[in-house]
Amino acid sequence: MTTLHAPCPAVRTSDQGPALSRVVAGMWRLGEWNLAPQARLALIERCIELGITTFDHADIYGHYSVEGLFGEALALQPAMRQRIQLVSKCGIQLVSKARPQHAIKAYDTSAEHITASVHNSLRELQTDYLDLLLIHRPDPLMDFDEIAETFEALREAGKVRHFGVSNFTRHQFECLHRRFPLATNQVEFSPLQLAPLYDETFDGLQDQRVAPMIWSPLGGGRLFRDDPASAPLRTALGKVAAETGRPVTTVVFAWIMQLPCAPLPITGSGRIEAIAEAAAATELKLTRTQWFEILRAATGHDVP
Repeated sequence: MTTLHAPCPAVRTSDQGPALSRVVAGMWRLGEWNLAPQARLALIERCIELGITTFDHADIYGHYSVEGLFGEALALQPAMRQRIQLVSKCGIQLVSKARPQHAIKAYDTSAEHITASVHNSLRELQTDYLDLLLIHRPDPLMDFDEIAETFEALREAGKVRHFGVSNFTRHQFECLHRRFPLATNQVEFSPLQLAPLYDETFDGLQDQRVAPMIWSPLGGGRLFRDDPASAPLRTALGKVAAETGRPVTTVVFAWIMQLPCAPLPITGSGRIEAIAEAAAATELKLTRTQWFEILRAATGHDVP
């Protein structure tokens, strides 16, 4: 494949955190792309060509099937494991045929569940370690001390190299971070979901020198739908895209990555063209005027 830009760079998410690609390939919908194992392997290879070497998973994706699909592809070329970083998440229990023991959708951040989830993920992904494990969502019954002790045991066993959380508030993150060094907080953010800008999530992570990971950076595709409510935002994005000569996807990813907390956005597409547009954002810096034009369109008003 011919790339039209430099490969996506790698960055550390914190002083002691893992080195991940600046843009991360999200595997949530891998099962929906109907790819044969060899085609899945080809997608991984093409991501690597773009410098996207980090692949985001969760045990529940595809009703507990996606990690197995990825592992099946990786098994076709085992040496590729040394060139990529695998991220997974645990802590959500789905009611699923794959987990008949689950009677209700719930959260479980007990030591037993986290440890069992890691072993399942390692088996499905056909690897002997995870580069990064995240608690998927805050659990009302979570015990910060128990989680920290479980993380330490998994690290000492060589099963997981780094740890973080997902969808945690600033306070929840800092409570666990005081007990065990966290590498990231994966949160939802896009021009359609601005809460982390204003609820201290990004401020707190910047203060801790921890880079967030960003899920749904394109608003789950809503940025491209003909919705009258988001028409001003689409207009603003189109204007900046025309000024920069870049696709709207590239502009959105660049807008996110320009934040000083250094977010790592996650792609959600199986199309390599869309993934390449996201990777190209690492080379684009918006002017301050362009950045605030997008924010104004996103909020519907000027800053105070």
